[in-house]
Amino acid sequence: MNKYAKNEISLLQFIFLIHGAQVGTGIMSLPRMLAEKAGTDGWMALIIGLFANLLAGLLIVHIMKRFPQDTLYDLCKRLFGKWLSPIVFVPVLLFFVVSAWVVQLSAILYIKAWLLPRTPDYVVMFLLAVPTYMLVRDGLRVVGRYCELVFYMSAWMPFVLLLVAKDTNVLYLLPLFKEGILPVVRATETAAYAIMGFEITFFVYPFLKNKESAAIGIVAANALTIFIYLGVTVFCFAFFSPDEITQYNQPMLSLLKVIEFRFLERFDMIFLAVYLLVVSKCWGTYLFCAVFGTSQLLRQ
Repeated sequence: MNKYAKNEISLLQFIFLIHGAQVGTGIMSLPRMLAEKAGTDGWMALIIGLFANLLAGLLIVHIMKRFPQDTLYDLCKRLFGKWLSPIVFVPVLLFFVVSAWVVQLSAILYIKAWLLPRTPDYVVMFLLAVPTYMLVRDGLRVVGRYCELVFYMSAWMPFVLLLVAKDTNVLYLLPLFKEGILPVVRATETAAYAIMGFEITFFVYPFLKNKESAAIGIVAANALTIFIYLGVTVFCFAFFSPDEITQYNQPMLSLLKVIEFRFLERFDMIFLAVYLLVVSKCWGTYLFCAVFGTSQLLRQ
């Protein structure tokens, strides 16, 4: 009998949960960070990082197949025993807590810098904390449905970059390996860290209704993530010159400033406001894993 039957998630929700954990505020500054380490060859590091994360996700699925009803805490307890399992599990739990905290703080910084510069920090934190609590308290199924809904609502956002396609110059991307292979390898660490999120599989796998399709879900989630990250990075590299892109803290938002309509001048502000919903998937998912892991640890 499945002890998580009342909170089971579908394959689509499984995909969007992992994808939501991978896409956060890092996409705003990632093109600059890759350009600083590997120049315009940084997009290659993204592909290498994708395969590294994909292999890690598939490895987790392979491990969890042996114990399909166990979460990470149950697995630690089974492998390390009753007394050693907390020592192994607590650092992992702290990772999820810190990840949720860092993503939410980054979102607050963007809100303060671009949308509400005169609003006190604690007010912005409170405005984000209340809906996050209402979302996470109802379990993983609700979080999964939220991630699925936000994905459908924001599916148009990557295609906005096509509006600036006429201002790009593909020659900025050439020649390939202009600085050698070593800078690309060094930038892989930055790329792999930016698209992390596969680790939540330890917590969401037991809730998956059709566990035989978990590997397909991992591949699909990573494919969606790399489509977005690679598209944004390539467009930024082709829009800004190789020397210019390192001068912008958030190249993606700076790129969107050139998009104007007769009825709307600051389209980048609207884009950022909607993108905060996408970021909320990331910290909401990490926060659920932290709260759920804490409840298991304290047996509450």
